[in-house]
Amino acid sequence: MRKLIVAAFISLDGVMQAPGGPQEDTSGGFTYGGWIVPYAEEVFGQAMQALFSQPFELLLGRRTYDIFAGYWPKVEGSSEDFSIANLFNSVPKHVATHTPATLDWHNSHALGVDITAAVRALKQQDGANLLTQGSSVLVQQLLAAGLVDELQLLIHPLLLGHGKRLFGDDAAAAAFTLQHSQVSPKGVVIARYVRAGEVQTGSF
Repeated sequence: MRKLIVAAFISLDGVMQAPGGPQEDTSGGFTYGGWIVPYAEEVFGQAMQALFSQPFELLLGRRTYDIFAGYWPKVEGSSEDFSIANLFNSVPKHVATHTPATLDWHNSHALGVDITAAVRALKQQDGANLLTQGSSVLVQQLLAAGLVDELQLLIHPLLLGHGKRLFGDDAAAAAFTLQHSQVSPKGVVIARYVRAGEVQTGSF
């Protein structure tokens, strides 16, 4: 059985929309695309390298898939992004869509109509862990279904006010344990949380 890991860049108010560039996702009138760029530095890069150092398969929402498919296959060998591009281009990519004919990026597979059932079945298989990138709508579905085993968050010191968020109102209650954390020189909190059973309550 493999784990489902949600990796996300988020703001202090939980927004995860369009972290990488102004035109990445402007839906809903979002104007702050590229908000992680001023915080990129060595520790930030090392955290990303560590994330991709273990075998994984990508689990993507349809919009994120389209963004990735339009970028990563075109990265050239001289680019500093080439090592990640090579990984993303080669690994299996499981996509929240029921139209497989529209998936033309190498090694892409449609999850079908019942996304949560398909992901649950994938988790029962042997193989590399499932890793999400972006995919806010899909991630909220996975959290609501209680399918997320690990959260790897890069929490940026800013408020965005609006935009697509990591957590919706219907996330299933669950406890998590902080396994690792560090803070970049520019104030990005890099945190790894692992699921730790049910929420415990008490009184003072």
